[in-house]
Amino acid sequence: MSQPVFALAARSAIGLRRSGNEDSAITSANLIAVADGMGGHAGGEVASAIAIKELTKLIPISQSVHIDADSIEDLLAQTMVDIDSEIARVASEDPELRGMGTTLTALLLHEDRIALMHIGDSRAYRLRDGELEQLSLDHTVLQELIDQGKLTIAEASEHPQRSLLTQVLMGSGNLDPVLVVYERKAGDRYLLCSDGLSSVLSNKEIKSLLKKNKREDAVAALVDATYVNDAPDNVTVIVADIATDLAVETELHGASK
Repeated sequence: MSQPVFALAARSAIGLRRSGNEDSAITSANLIAVADGMGGHAGGEVASAIAIKELTKLIPISQSVHIDADSIEDLLAQTMVDIDSEIARVASEDPELRGMGTTLTALLLHEDRIALMHIGDSRAYRLRDGELEQLSLDHTVLQELIDQGKLTIAEASEHPQRSLLTQVLMGSGNLDPVLVVYERKAGDRYLLCSDGLSSVLSNKEIKSLLKKNKREDAVAALVDATYVNDAPDNVTVIVADIATDLAVETELHGASK
């Protein structure tokens, strides 16, 4: 029986106000991820690249037919710990990199399941039956205030501290990532992106561009739309459909290339 794989399109762009790209990403047959780095002298690009390159070690293990849903969650949880430890190790050897960190949002495809691993404010969306659902929940102060009913989504979009993170991979060892396993459904489309997209375009705009375009065109349209809106940050976008009997190469994007 043919194994399902991700059919992919992806792009990582610097934007109009940044001098370098601190986003990293990976696309592969069964694992996709986006990491948005921050902090220190070149620290952001180092941290995000560490996250993505550590994550690639999961690929051969996760393709085993003997892996079940519980094992997938255990693998993802351990990978988060390994990434955090590697960031701590590298930062300890270079004072200029201390304080660096990265978000990480990943989807792992295994048979009839999609596993989400998430920390920070990079996002995972699913387009199912024409409706867009945000699978990840931002680890930000504003999201906590929204959850507590102290702030509306409309108010949050204009708040000066809307990007202040409550969780990030920075070698602290204090992790509480989101690990969720979903059932996949024929026709689902997935989007991973850094906040260079989600902080510029509304979910309504993202949904429209995802629905009416083929994968490659959707990626181009989403990135172009951020540039029309002044692209204040690096922007990384992965659009993934599910296919079978498709050869998919593993590729690194952004700072991890």
